This record gives sequence, structure tokens and C-alpha cells, in this order.
Amino acid sequence: QVQVVESGGGLVQPGGSLTLSCAVSGTIFSFAEMGWDRQAPGKERELVARLSSGGDRNYADSVKGRFTISRDNAKNTLYLQMNSLKFEDTAVYYCYARRALAAPSWGQGTQVTVSS
Repeated sequence: QVQVVESGGGLVQPGGSLTLSCAVSGTIFSFAEMGWDRQAPGKERELVARLSSGGDRNYADSVKGRFTISRDNAKNTLYLQMNSLKFEDTAVYYCYARRALAAPSWGQGTQVTVSS
């Protein structure tokens, strides 16, 4: 079973930055896709960013140009660099890792709160 552990959430002012980390068990190359979802209070869960094993990246329109997804193969860790944070970015952020033809494994989530 894949273990997925997020970290790096916290409280930040509007316009600030945060970097989320997602450590996975096993080699990162074994995953066809990894990414980040988020869920804000009273809203549906949405995809924020995803990264394929081939390096293709996709972002939600709401975060394009502000968020960057990346990975460190040696550390088996996925990152989400978040810049120019807005109030509406407040949510619980979940990391997932998915092997080919398998269901994704999710982490427990990390809270990001953007507030002045």
C-alpha cells in the first residue's frame, strides 16, 4: 500500500507564498501520475495540479501562473509551490499518487489558510 504524507500547510497573508511537500513510499518513478487536489469549506473538491511520469503538467485555470508542481526524484517527493496566494486559495490540500491502471492513494491533507 502506498503511503502519501503531505506537509507544509499553514497560515499566510494574501500575496504570500507557501510550498507544500508530499512524500511517497516507493520510488516516484513507479507512479503514472501525481498531483494535488483541494477542498474549500462548502465547495467541491477540485484538481489543482498534476504531473505525469513523462513530465506533463496540468493546472486548474484558477492557479495558472501562480502555482508550480514539481518533483524531486531522489527524495520521492512532490511539491506544490504556491505564489501570490489569494483568500480563495484557502482549503485543505490533498496529494495523490497513482500507479498505472490503479486507483490513486491519497494523503491526509494539509490546511492552507490565506488571511490578513
